[in-house]
Amino acid sequence: MTDALQEAVERYAAELAPTVADLVRGSAKRVPALAARLENAGLSVDSLRDGDVSRLPILTKDDVLERQQAEPPFGGLLSEGAVVRRLFQSPGPIYEPQLDGTDPWRWAPALEAAGIGPGDVVLNCFGYHLSPAGAMFEEGCLALGATVVPGGIGNQDLQARAIADLGVTAYVGLPSYLNALVERFDALGLDASRWRLTKALVTAEPLPDSLRSLLQERVPTVLMAYGTAELGLIGYETSPGGGLVPAPGVHVEVCALDSGEPTSSGEGQVVVTVLRPDYPLVRFGTGDLSAWRLVGDGGLRLAGVLGRVGEAVKVRGMFLHPRQASAVMSDVDGVAAWRFVVERVDHRDELRCEVVRAEGRDGEVVERVREAVRAGLRFSVDVQEVGSLPEDRSPISDERSWD
Repeated sequence: MTDALQEAVERYAAELAPTVADLVRGSAKRVPALAARLENAGLSVDSLRDGDVSRLPILTKDDVLERQQAEPPFGGLLSEGAVVRRLFQSPGPIYEPQLDGTDPWRWAPALEAAGIGPGDVVLNCFGYHLSPAGAMFEEGCLALGATVVPGGIGNQDLQARAIADLGVTAYVGLPSYLNALVERFDALGLDASRWRLTKALVTAEPLPDSLRSLLQERVPTVLMAYGTAELGLIGYETSPGGGLVPAPGVHVEVCALDSGEPTSSGEGQVVVTVLRPDYPLVRFGTGDLSAWRLVGDGGLRLAGVLGRVGEAVKVRGMFLHPRQASAVMSDVDGVAAWRFVVERVDHRDELRCEVVRAEGRDGEVVERVREAVRAGLRFSVDVQEVGSLPEDRSPISDERSWD
């Protein structure tokens, strides 16, 4: 199996090599940051004409953030003359452009795999405020001829009623949020005969078998996909639990953590090259861990997201980074110590901030922390005042279980 897997990974890379070579050749002339990366690595366009970009150091999120801060808004990563339709902000903050064209993040294949297409009414429960997620899925659904209900996050009573009143047939969003909507639909006593939602594409958090089975009692088709705000679609299921098909429009590598070189055995960081000449992001490190696997027909699949490389933790589909948390909490008056705790309750992420009040300070500290976290980190959080915290505590304690 190991030899067969290695051959499959090498064949996949070889098939994309000419496209990758053309991308580097064209984009290095128009994207200043790519040209600078090649020069700093002692590489030339000609040295990469075989399409093997593994000699180019991985581009990290911190690299992108540093470039954008030095040369706003996109750090030289966007080609001059590129047509940008929308601008988004992700935690960091990192700014992402929506490029011109149909389905610019390429989510249509994943949506099609879930059976979504013309005639479907899709409830889109990804965020529309600053985050690109809502727009990503809306563009993909519209490209397939589906009708979109821009639900976003929150207002579950209204969304449950919309499922009944509008004949919603499909859902995109977090799996935990779909579970919450099912529960809300029932709690409101809505007519069960008006539940027509039969298919869902979910992403941005794990989908354990227990939750998938629970959802399938009401939504027969529930498939998982994987992508990021910077890259769009990376991989998607075509059958439940069958692994993630590498998406079209990207070259995916699983890279060893010590060397950054592509590997076909064991876990490594997911590293992606987006095959778009105006905003290429060559060898972008997602920070996610995965591994290659073969399915029964010999098809190459990603094993899903198996963890994180760095310190950032994904909560309700958004990243929470210790550096950002520290920056926000340092500005809150009256806090002597703090930590964030992430737990999993009824298939939903719960975020708690434990704080120790500074001696002699007033009792409004809980509300100040709640507002600071909402404004600075864009999370709603349960703030609890405690007497003390462990001296060796981490800024973020992830206590979730995915059983």
